[in-house]
Amino acid sequence: MSERDDTRVIGIDLGGTSVRTAVVNAQGRMLARDQGITPAREGSDAIVKSVLGSVGRVLEKPHMAASDLGAVGLACAGLSNPETGILYTSPNLPGLKDVPLAGLIENELGKKVFLMNDANAAAVGEMHLGAARGARNFVYITLSTGIGAGVVIDGKIYTGSTGFASEPGHMVIDDEGPVCYCGSRGCWETLASGTALAKYARQRIEEGRKTSILDYAGGDAEKVRAEDVHQAAQTGDTLAKEVIARTAYYVGVGLANLINIFNPELIVIGGGLTNIGDMLLEPAYEEAKRRAFPQTYQAVRFARAELGDDSGLLGAALFVLGEMGRLGGLLRP
Repeated sequence: MSERDDTRVIGIDLGGTSVRTAVVNAQGRMLARDQGITPAREGSDAIVKSVLGSVGRVLEKPHMAASDLGAVGLACAGLSNPETGILYTSPNLPGLKDVPLAGLIENELGKKVFLMNDANAAAVGEMHLGAARGARNFVYITLSTGIGAGVVIDGKIYTGSTGFASEPGHMVIDDEGPVCYCGSRGCWETLASGTALAKYARQRIEEGRKTSILDYAGGDAEKVRAEDVHQAAQTGDTLAKEVIARTAYYVGVGLANLINIFNPELIVIGGGLTNIGDMLLEPAYEEAKRRAFPQTYQAVRFARAELGDDSGLLGAALFVLGEMGRLGGLLRP
């Protein structure tokens, strides 16, 4: 093997429907990758078995064994403590609660496992290989089913005192707004996520609004997705454009809060909802400009995430390489 063994690590992105793994070297290059199914509701044993199966398959491709690895990075949505390796709760994995997930996988592989929030991992990926290269103070936001974030301060992920930091999806935007799964009301993700956009569109349809959105959802209001609203808006549908404008407003309100709190040089925005593009993002930026301090708004720039679905997968691996002191020099922020 031409590289030192410990310059090869595994990144894992454990999602609600799939577990994705990759062998990554110190230059951030994927040497092999695999995707398996996540048995999200079947408990920790089944989920760990699925993760280990994916790791086993991905190691076969570059003809490696677990002993050849430096360590493993595991990215997962939800509240977790990176120091203890405990996943307390995850919206995508109802089968896991207060589980020492890193330790369970560590015991099987015989290698150190670093557990981290998936949005934090994505921020690391974008910092080294994506839209945040060169930035030392930035916020990564993912607008998707929910809203996640990773905050980088002076080139390092900020995790807070117990690892729970960077959950702006649950900052309250409207204290009389929709009830959130977290138990609060009017959280940012209940108003500005892809789920929120689709839910509001369905509500207006059920109230009797005429719209072509249904044409893209097979005529069933219950099946309306954010993508259907976007397609209808592109054809000029009035309701679809109203729904996107409302979502953009709330995205902007949240962005203004982040700008005023962190005074970042950059905000990187990823996630499926960004596929709507300027129709959503430009009015969101304008709303943020109206609400943020002028000085802080002038200091920030916005960028679309560049790594797509691989941001968390690569970020988890790159975080591990950084912790081991094996990160290639060209990747340092």
